Amino acid sequence: MIKASVIGATGYAGAELTRLLTSHPDVEITHLVSHSYAGQDINQIYKSFDGKFSRTLDELDIDMLIRDSDCIFTSLPHAAGGEVIPQLYAGGKTVIDLSGDYRYNDVSIYEKWYGASHPHPELLKKSVYGLPELHREEIKKARLIGNPGCYTTCSILALAPLAKAGIIDNSSIVIDAKSGSTGAGRSVSQAMHFCEVNESAKAYKVASHRHTSEIEQELSLLAGEEIMLSFTPHLLPINRGILATSYAKLTADVDFDYVYNLYMQAYAPHPFVVVLNNGELPEIKHVVGSNYIHIGFVIDKRLKRIIVVSVIDNLIKGAAGQAMQNMNLCVGLDETAALKMPAWYL
Repeated sequence: MIKASVIGATGYAGAELTRLLTSHPDVEITHLVSHSYAGQDINQIYKSFDGKFSRTLDELDIDMLIRDSDCIFTSLPHAAGGEVIPQLYAGGKTVIDLSGDYRYNDVSIYEKWYGASHPHPELLKKSVYGLPELHREEIKKARLIGNPGCYTTCSILALAPLAKAGIIDNSSIVIDAKSGSTGAGRSVSQAMHFCEVNESAKAYKVASHRHTSEIEQELSLLAGEEIMLSFTPHLLPINRGILATSYAKLTADVDFDYVYNLYMQAYAPHPFVVVLNNGELPEIKHVVGSNYIHIGFVIDKRLKRIIVVSVIDNLIKGAAGQAMQNMNLCVGLDETAALKMPAWYL
C-alpha cells in the first residue's frame, strides 16, 4: 500500500486529488495539509466527502510527512513550496509538484516568465516534466516531478506529433485556448465573482501567459529547434474544462489519413489519449470528470493549414488526475489505476 499525503489539500486541485486518491485501491492517504483549515475535517470544507471520507487537516510538519509518506503531492501556489520541496526530496520521498516551479529545464526561462528567482535551481536537474505521453520512462525513474499546467497539457499533446514529424512551419503556431473558472483557483478575486464571469467570455494575459513558455519548451525539444508561438487564453462561464484550438501552416502536402496515422503512432501506447476520426471534433463535455484528452483535426487545403482541436478536464488531466498518473508510474503501479472513469457528460 502506497502512503500518500497532499499539501494544499483544500484548493480545487488539491481537493480533486484527494477525491481521486480515496478511490485508489493501492493508496492510503496519511496526511492532508492545509494552513487555512488546519484542525478541521476535510468533509466540513467540502461536503461532498461527508459520509464517505473523513480526515482532519494538518498544519505543515515536514518531519511528520517524511515519516508517514511514500509519495507527497504539493498543490501550492508558485514559489510557496520554496523550502518545503527540497526538504521532502532530501528525505528520500517522491514529490509531485503541481506548481510551475519544477517544470523547466532552463532556470532563466522560469525566472523570465515568473518574475522571480528560483529558490532551488539545482533541483531542476533532478526534476522530470510530468507529461507521461512524452516522458513516461523518465517519470518511472524520477523522485521529483513537475506536474504540467492545464493549458500546456491540452496544447502540447495537440501539437506534439506535428512538431516531431516536421510537417508544420514552427513559426506559424497559434493557440487559442478557453478554460472554465476553476483554472483560476479557489482564492477570491473580483474578476472571478459570479456576476463578472456569468454570461460572458474574455481573453486574458494575452501574449504573456506563463504556460506559453512550457509549451515552447516541450515542442522545441520535439522539433529539434527553438519554437516561439502565440498563445491566448480565454475564460469561459463554466466550472471546468479546456478547449484549445491550435493552428499551424503545413510544410508538406499531406491528407487526413497521413496525419491521423502520425497521431495514432504517437499515442497508441498511451491510454488516456483519444484521437477522433475524420469529421469528428471534440467537446468539453466529452472529457469533464475524466483523465482523458480528446484530439481532432481538420486540414484546410485552401490555406495549407492544419487546425487541431483538443479538450481536457483542467482539474483532472490538467492537474490532479495527471499527478496521480505520474504517481502510478513512479511507484510501479498500473498507469491507469483509479483513472479509467469515463466523463460525466451531463
